Amino acid sequence: MDPVPALPEPLRQPLKSVLGPATAKVMAEHLGLRTVGDLLHHYPRRYEERGQLTHLADLPMDEHVTVVAQVADARLHSFASSRAPRGKGQRLEVTITDGSGRLQLVFFGNGVHKPHKELLPGTRALFAGKVSVFNRRLQLAHPAYELLTGDTDDSEETVESWAGALIPIYPATAKLESWKIGKAVQTVLPTAREAVDPLPDTLRAGRGLVTLPEALLKIHRPHTKADIADARARLKWDEAFVLQVALARRRHADAQLPAVARRPRPGGILDAFDDRLPFTLTEGQRKVSGEIFADLATEHPMHRLLQGEVGSGKTMVALRAMLAVVDAGGQAAMLAPTEVLAQQHHRSITEMMGELAEGGTLGGPEHATKVVLLTGSMGAAARRRALLDLATGEAGVVIGTHALIEDKVRFHDLGLVVVDEQHRFGVEQRDALRGKGKQPPHLLVMTATPIPRTVAMTVFGDLETSVLDQLPAGRSPIASHVVPAADKPHFLARAWERVREEAAAGHQAYVVCPRIGDEEDDPKKAPGKKSAKAGKTAEGGEGAEPPEGPEGADKRPPLAVLDVAATLAEGPLKGLRVEVLHGRMQPDDKDAVMRRFAAGDTDVLVATTVIEVGVNVPNATVMVITDADRFGVSQLHQLRGRVGRGTAPGLCLLVTEMPEASPARQRLNAVAATLDGFELSRIDLEQRREGDVLGQAQSGARTSLRVLAVIEDEEIIAEAREEAAALVAADPALESLPGLRTALDALLDDEREQYLEKG
Repeated sequence: MDPVPALPEPLRQPLKSVLGPATAKVMAEHLGLRTVGDLLHHYPRRYEERGQLTHLADLPMDEHVTVVAQVADARLHSFASSRAPRGKGQRLEVTITDGSGRLQLVFFGNGVHKPHKELLPGTRALFAGKVSVFNRRLQLAHPAYELLTGDTDDSEETVESWAGALIPIYPATAKLESWKIGKAVQTVLPTAREAVDPLPDTLRAGRGLVTLPEALLKIHRPHTKADIADARARLKWDEAFVLQVALARRRHADAQLPAVARRPRPGGILDAFDDRLPFTLTEGQRKVSGEIFADLATEHPMHRLLQGEVGSGKTMVALRAMLAVVDAGGQAAMLAPTEVLAQQHHRSITEMMGELAEGGTLGGPEHATKVVLLTGSMGAAARRRALLDLATGEAGVVIGTHALIEDKVRFHDLGLVVVDEQHRFGVEQRDALRGKGKQPPHLLVMTATPIPRTVAMTVFGDLETSVLDQLPAGRSPIASHVVPAADKPHFLARAWERVREEAAAGHQAYVVCPRIGDEEDDPKKAPGKKSAKAGKTAEGGEGAEPPEGPEGADKRPPLAVLDVAATLAEGPLKGLRVEVLHGRMQPDDKDAVMRRFAAGDTDVLVATTVIEVGVNVPNATVMVITDADRFGVSQLHQLRGRVGRGTAPGLCLLVTEMPEASPARQRLNAVAATLDGFELSRIDLEQRREGDVLGQAQSGARTSLRVLAVIEDEEIIAEAREEAAALVAADPALESLPGLRTALDALLDDEREQYLEKG
């Protein structure tokens, strides 16, 4: 839910009682606005000065735009048309200009009469519509428009003051233009005076911020640019502060919970494990392990986020924490987002532990424990055995998927939960697993790719953070290149040659595709039709992230694993051992494919993003990502981390058909240019809407942050976090701040998806 400030009664009024049912319906369905308070917090995206017109020269293609311009020319044409009355149709062409460029407007049929009378040369107006190209010229077809006549009730208003007035331009939809939203705001604006201020007076005064009613009036009806700056500064603080108070209260509540302190015993399984490691831990791994062990030794549950570069050895750090808990007599559970990843973790952890994972078997060493796997698709007998091992305490370590959360699963003494890939699990699932301990277990959350500090403070603000920023010794550098398949087909041919060369040298390759290709199991689809949307599976987020904006609109369906594997096996990679891996395969088949690949029995694995996280085959040296423009920046960085894990250098080839100047190509160039995941996560965040990163409210496309920018407003977020922590420490129940309590109730309103739920 959104961090909207406190809502007294007038601000809770439904819009349909104020604006009428038709407008209210469009606002609810297309903008997620339902109450007067919602509309007051739908802020202008930008402002036009009537005297300074927008640059027509910079109009984006295929986007819904609002421009202020003057009519230069208007011409009515007649043409033959079988559909028009008397066989003649009419077309009105209006050329508008703002000094920087010209734009053509076209109206047809019955739509020509009103604009023909009103859009005379010299007339100024606001125009809104979708930019398209006709005869190599930009145009708006049938735009909506609002004349800027300067007529007002106040006949004293001069042309000068009219020209300087700021026109708010609101985030709009094709169904509801910006100025109609503006008129609706004008209707409800008087109620802004009744908004209750959530900020403590001392904080507001100390930072020189205007009151909330004043901020709302200034953001919707500014007289000067200084008004806008005042309003935005104030509203940014509201968003940052209310959110950080919610997170601080969560941290405070968690800190009050009792937990069993888990201290590793000298000479136990952790020491035995460390003694058998064939390498020394990096300084970063030792430091982060120290932070985790200090938390585990307290009688309150640890809540820690472990984030770091792809391949920085997070699994090793997590395993050492799990073994420390086993030493202390408890059990540790690792929750993975997919079965492939759970199996991979189980395999790599049992390999790392060796005989220490053979607890309960004849001849197993005295410190050994049992490591079990629990997934939804296991056979009944294996599942019964695993459940028994958990209930009796025979198994010290369990690795599983969501199956671990089910009611039937009972632990003997759950001491630590490790969640891999947090953004695929909601807080509720995390809490369900925590509820399986006699007392709340300690919690360690691992993210696969680095995230900027401010995102950690907002998305994971209820957790303390540890960062691993050193790669283990022996890791090889990865070279990355963009392969422009459409512009330079010979580059693509060379990419497949490189795969053959690596295979000839005894290495292996991944080929990643955005889609599976077995969509015929969709009963609604006609035979033979390919779905561009397919590739998502129940396994959780498999497939590419959808391309944003018009880039992805009219393209062929994404390349599919099954098609690509067949084409490669018959064509450029003929003679190599090619296998496929995707989320719809049977678990045993997936496991068998991964085992063959890990053993070196397969040369090329053609897969979806099921291999995105945690898959570790040091002999794999090259990855070709097809339709790379269909993946997000962090996803590409994560995939690339699957190669270069051994002593031979890694190579990642990003294949795309997007033109050189497109935003998609710029995104790929950014990935190819750096291996710094923190830098890429900033780029990723800047290129996506903030809401995509922070999780969306259920009420549609609105994100919880409207004026606060996670990257730009780093200082505000950090200061708000400090202020919130101090406030909650002094007054956890917020008894002295009813306005802030109401704002928090709005933020955590059960009717809407919790902001803190990161599903």
